[in-house]
Amino acid sequence: MNEVQKPVALITGASAGIGAAATHEMVRSGYRVVAMARSADKLQALVEEISKLDGEVDYCTGDVANADDIARAVQLAVEKFGRLDVLVNNAGLIEPISRIETSDPSAWSHVVDVNLKGVYYGIREVLPVMKQQGGGTIINISSGAATGALEGWSHYCSTKAAVLSLTKCVDKEEAENGIRMIGLSPGTVATDMQVQIKGSGINPVSQLDPGVHIPPEWVARAIVWLCTSQADDYRGRDFSLKTEEGRREVGLPPI
Repeated sequence: MNEVQKPVALITGASAGIGAAATHEMVRSGYRVVAMARSADKLQALVEEISKLDGEVDYCTGDVANADDIARAVQLAVEKFGRLDVLVNNAGLIEPISRIETSDPSAWSHVVDVNLKGVYYGIREVLPVMKQQGGGTIINISSGAATGALEGWSHYCSTKAAVLSLTKCVDKEEAENGIRMIGLSPGTVATDMQVQIKGSGINPVSQLDPGVHIPPEWVARAIVWLCTSQADDYRGRDFSLKTEEGRREVGLPPI
């Protein structure tokens, strides 16, 4: 690919887990990437590691719960690379895990700010850029929690359900403008979030053997695949890696 042809992606929550794996995978797949997260140290280390492999990546520190921070990340992508083709709304929280009766209202609200409003801010900010270019892809990291209630996860289930609705709304409003809007439900992934879930001891997910969680690199491969026309049938809904069909389409090992 020459520089004009190389697509550009913005990935939130990129300092670790799925976000870091996606940054690596997208660079390997020919993307130029802006990685966004709150930790400058982790982002710097990620950029240095990828730069040694001749990858084109920059970073923007910020909190997706702050609309101005999202705007800065989008501006950086456009100013540095000249365009923005993909947004991966990956940043998300599940702590503090708690039953509703004992939940803390401010902490519950903060999860809404990150998991839901952060996704909305990202979508709203990239739409004008992508539409001016003639199109683009937005991927919302979803969850089985979007359609299934779990004890102690009222904040997480509610926000993921709302994000699934956002995925549907964006597709309805913007598909005709070349916007590919797809959700990705990866199942349980071996990240720090699973450590937090395990430590809570609440609901069956916390009792799962760590060996059943898929590696974040598999999710990263799915993200890259969803950016291709092969995934067009999943526009406006969640694509699941918990099915044999989903894993086969991405080229992952069977369940």
